[in-house]
Amino acid sequence: MRTRLPAALTAVVLLLLAGCSSGGTRDDGRITLRFQSLAWQEESVEATEELVREWNAAHPTVRVEYVQGSWDSVHDQLLTAFEGGEAPDIIHDASDDLADFAYGGHLADLTGLLPERLRADIPARSWETTTFGDGVYGVPFLQEPRVLIANATWLKRSGVRIPTPERPWSWADFRQVTRELSGDGRYGVAWPLKEPVSATLNLSLSAGGRLFHRGTDGKVTVRLEAADEVVPRTIHDQVTTDRSASPTTLGSGGSDTLPGFFGGRYAMVPLGFSYRQQIVQQAPKGFAWQVLPAPAGAGGLTQGVSPQTLSIAEDCPHKKEAAAFLDFLLRPRNMVRLALGDWMLPTGTRALKDPALRTAEHGWATGSALAAHLRPAPAQTVRGYPEWKDKVATPALQEYYSGAIGLGALRERLEGDGNLVLARYQR
Repeated sequence: MRTRLPAALTAVVLLLLAGCSSGGTRDDGRITLRFQSLAWQEESVEATEELVREWNAAHPTVRVEYVQGSWDSVHDQLLTAFEGGEAPDIIHDASDDLADFAYGGHLADLTGLLPERLRADIPARSWETTTFGDGVYGVPFLQEPRVLIANATWLKRSGVRIPTPERPWSWADFRQVTRELSGDGRYGVAWPLKEPVSATLNLSLSAGGRLFHRGTDGKVTVRLEAADEVVPRTIHDQVTTDRSASPTTLGSGGSDTLPGFFGGRYAMVPLGFSYRQQIVQQAPKGFAWQVLPAPAGAGGLTQGVSPQTLSIAEDCPHKKEAAAFLDFLLRPRNMVRLALGDWMLPTGTRALKDPALRTAEHGWATGSALAAHLRPAPAQTVRGYPEWKDKVATPALQEYYSGAIGLGALRERLEGDGNLVLARYQR
């Protein structure tokens, strides 16, 4: 999950980064590598800084310098840093932000740098998220499924069947349950869709949707087919037809819905798995909540994800040492520490087996059961996706969910306007 740093702090971070030179070798022969981390939750920052200290204590000739970055500004900041030759040596980012940097020659191909232990421990489906062309430009290490955070007391009182990863709700079941949970001034669900595109596309994989289709010529086009309609139609109908979903949260972020959830306005909120940390911190004393798997369709529990990643800058003069640090940081026990700090799931198969990530408390077991169903986000390798998302898909989906336009108009804009945008990137 990403969050925004205060504007003043972001500005300070950028000024500090702008004043840093690329990692290098001191007169005494000691190598210094700058590691820009985007950890932001207190537990996550603490775990990451602790691991950096442990590395430095064990490797006196290869020192890692921790630099705090911000999810809110990372793309533009990195773009500026790359162009100015001031990029950090080791870069924390997300897989859906790597394509332009990889194709632009700013990130090192890790194919021959990573140890076999690390390559074998992370599933091929996760490596797909950081593979562009013939190279691998990041190590995917943390990921989170979307889940339903539910008011456990209301669910129990309603008598509805509680879904499990072994027997989830279908999308039709989910719509029916939200109708049953609505009434007396409350809604069955609150959809926080300030950024609706990734949520819609990633959840649509569960219904068999893809939206982006690659032709024999390698070019990608948008087609809104029946499977792609399942999730958006469900949300649209919950808001405009059933009145079981709050219309006021459509423009909200996930954190914005929590006060209403705690206050009894919504029975469920679809959120990223890491939001559990905020719920534990903010929920009123005695508030009972539970984690449920997202609904499933023809694609089962499949979801799209864009894992958090660690990359090495192409300009880094000490790539072998940087790769050794990545290997240390992502050892199974260390990956577990990072996952617990961020309330997310590790991609590593050995780390995922850790008992701490499979307890019933706070829904860890439910989340871990979903890990095998996570797949690369549909837009992962689509050139021009950021512009398509910002200029076409986001406003179109927002209008559709609010009831301002119908399904036909949504299709026309996603396909017609959208394919014009993508075509410019595929000439």
